[in-house]
This record gives sequence, C-alpha cells and structure tokens, in this order.
Amino acid sequence: MMKYLDHLEEWIITFLIGAATLIIFVAVVHRYASGLPIPALQDWLLTINMSWSQELCIYMFVWMAKFGAAYGVRTGIHVGVDVLINRLPVKWRKFSVLLGLSSGVLFTGIIATLGARFVWENGMHYAVFNKFGIALGDLYEGPITPDLEWPTWIVYLAIPLGSSLMCFRFMQVAWSFARTGELPHHDHSHVDGLDDELVNATDALEEYEEHKFNGKEQEGGVK
Repeated sequence: MMKYLDHLEEWIITFLIGAATLIIFVAVVHRYASGLPIPALQDWLLTINMSWSQELCIYMFVWMAKFGAAYGVRTGIHVGVDVLINRLPVKWRKFSVLLGLSSGVLFTGIIATLGARFVWENGMHYAVFNKFGIALGDLYEGPITPDLEWPTWIVYLAIPLGSSLMCFRFMQVAWSFARTGELPHHDHSHVDGLDDELVNATDALEEYEEHKFNGKEQEGGVK
C-alpha cells in the first residue's frame, strides 16, 4: 500500500500536466483553424465550443500546485533557510527541525480541516444528501463555475485533499527524521532519465580504437 502512496503525487501531477498540455494544444489549434476561410471546415469548427478549456486548465494547475507542494515535502525540494539551525548543537538542531516539521503538520492540518468545512458548506453537503435521498431542509445547491458549470466545491476539493496529503508527508518526514536523523534531500543538479555517469568522448574513442586494434591482431594470429 505504501509503495503506491509514495508515488501518488507523481501520478496525479503527471496526469494533470499531460491532460492540460493536450487541452491547451487542441484549443490553440481549434482557434487557429476556425479562422481559416475554408467554408465546410470553418462552419464545423465554429459549432465546437472550446471556451471551457482555459477555465479547466486553470483548475488543473491549481490542483497541480497543491499536490506538488506535498511532493515537495516528501522529496525535500522546498526552499529553507537553515544557516542558524546548522550552527546549533546537535541536540538543539534536532529539536529545531522537529519543531519546524511539527509546525508544518499543525498548519497543513488546520488548512485541511478548514478547507473540508468550507467545501462541505459550499455545496458538497447538498450533493451528498441529495445522492442518498436525505432530507435537504434549508440546504442550498451552491455556486457553479462560469464556463464548465461544475459545482465549485469539486474545484475547491484541492484544498482539503492537497493539504491533508501535505500534512501526512510532514508526519512521514518528522517520523523518519526522529528515527534516523536524516531529512529528504533533492539534488537539483540531477535530472531523472539521464545516466548518473557521463561518458568521456575521448576515453570512449580510445577504448574503441584499442578494441579494434586487438581484433585485428587476433585475426592476424589466426592467419
């Protein structure tokens, strides 16, 4: 279970950025092609409404930011000023780091709680009660987005979900640091997908020539 949870942010961010890129590409091509003076094609394209694409991409980038913040906590890519902490004795340094991580847990936990309450009162309670046939009473349906006409509480779910995951990541890092004394560290000079060891072109050429020379020697010996 944890091995899947440890890659949750990457999956969400990858899906959102891929989908947003595709939607933006289609919207740009549609806008450009709609201006071409080709009667049949132009008439057909003008019947397709792509006005919702910009709004959807904005929401997707908001979700990416929230889950990207949780990813940053887990991998240690958030910027921090630790000049003073590094000058403290080891005991006080560990206490200071744990205090900072605990503050992160508290802050994100509060944001997640308040965000969940806001989402619930913004129309989610109406949707849930209506789904299960519970008496609605004085509950109101809640606002909708301008272009997509989605309930806004669906968009605002990024706040409690992203903050809850971020809170969990703070707890993970704090627990690991309390046990091992190590914090997650991200190497900004490393790019995923590239080999860790770079091959020197001169060395590679010399190795190739040597291999070629040895091959010729073996052939001469056989003859």
